[in-house]
Amino acid sequence: MAAGKGTRLKSKYPKVLHEVGGKPLLAHVITAATAVVPAADVYAIIGHEADLVRKAVEHTGINFVIQAEQRGTGHALMVAQEALAPYDLVLVLSGDAPLITPETVRRLRDFHLQKKAAMTLLSAELANPTGYGRVLRKGAKSDDVKAIVEEKAASASQKKLREINSGFYAFAVKPLYTQIGKLTTDNAHHEYYLTDMAAVFTKATAKVVVLRTARPAEILGSNTRAEMMEIDAIFRMEKCRQLMAAGASIFFPQTCVIDADVEVGPDTVIEPFVQLLGRTRIGGDCRIRSYSVIANSEIGERVTVRPGSILDDARVGAGAVIGPYSHLRPGSDIGEGAHVGSFVETKKVKLGQGSKAPHLTYLGDAEIGAGVNVGAGTITCNYDGAHKHKTEIGDNVFVGSDSTLVAPVKIGKGAYIGAASCITENVPEDSLALGRSRQVTKEGWAKAKREARSAAKG
Repeated sequence: MAAGKGTRLKSKYPKVLHEVGGKPLLAHVITAATAVVPAADVYAIIGHEADLVRKAVEHTGINFVIQAEQRGTGHALMVAQEALAPYDLVLVLSGDAPLITPETVRRLRDFHLQKKAAMTLLSAELANPTGYGRVLRKGAKSDDVKAIVEEKAASASQKKLREINSGFYAFAVKPLYTQIGKLTTDNAHHEYYLTDMAAVFTKATAKVVVLRTARPAEILGSNTRAEMMEIDAIFRMEKCRQLMAAGASIFFPQTCVIDADVEVGPDTVIEPFVQLLGRTRIGGDCRIRSYSVIANSEIGERVTVRPGSILDDARVGAGAVIGPYSHLRPGSDIGEGAHVGSFVETKKVKLGQGSKAPHLTYLGDAEIGAGVNVGAGTITCNYDGAHKHKTEIGDNVFVGSDSTLVAPVKIGKGAYIGAASCITENVPEDSLALGRSRQVTKEGWAKAKREARSAAKG
């Protein structure tokens, strides 16, 4: 179910595309569903901003049903009838409840089949059930549902019940579409509610049963931004626990932002206030220091990322040192044992094994060999105002501080570039290249200048 607008979010974007745990709400639900059944058997019912929702999750391989006019959850299944007709069983999941687990989806399916029911509700027992519909069982130990009573219609004694309807269901398809036409819009919002199918089936003497989840938090929906942030906090802490159980150390995990798809190797230390985003992969025995932000990057074994570094779509080889305050932009490939230091920015750069750029440097569109030293203040001038050009630096080159390498240019193996040089031509192997004006020293000039000023004031 992913057709709603989410009015309470006060957003121009579809509700199910708001993110928790680093992914859209709907993406988490799809992950749970496709862990139980093939993606080809999963259908997202979309409506509000349908094209945006489709584009965001179509890579998962699921199918889509358009609910052009959103007239309630019951109406959503009405418009899906043609798509679902070939099936015997349909599981209905809420696209805005991202904590649902594959285990619970599987239990719901198996319980429904075991009970041979027309409809199965997933319920949860909440400490504070206010606002939710209460599940009335036919007996204290019975799985059979007597009724679902909405909060506003519940009696005082019924409001004391803590078992609530979660909005997750299993239906036998043939009975569903035999009876769904009996739903009415006789309610405050004039919509068809899927919840009312319990009363429809009960009246038709069809079997309606309930399965209670052991993890009440997993049915929580995201109706407001505050609720989404509460769910996000649950996600983040659970992710930290998973990584620590697998051998990583995360200090002060409440301060870290780690997305659902991140992987971290054993004996790696994550310091406070670190963000690991997207599909980042970090090897073992690394140390990621505070205030670093790493997105969609691959980091090898024994890497140190010093404080305040930003890595985005980058790759870092084993034993390398990054930072502090480095910025590795997309396409940066840092070799084993290399060092990218303080206030160094790289973009589409291959930095060879053991090479280093320790300070205050910009390296863009460059291929740099092994054992290279790039002095402080060096810049590869890769852009001529219209096109990008490449700089190639061979193995064991020494680039003096404050050098400007104007691409396209090649520096041969073993060459030296004198400090403060502007290099516009290729440099052969083992050569010294100087591209600066000769120093001129005029003795006494400064003293004479001061005296002239003093005389002018006099």
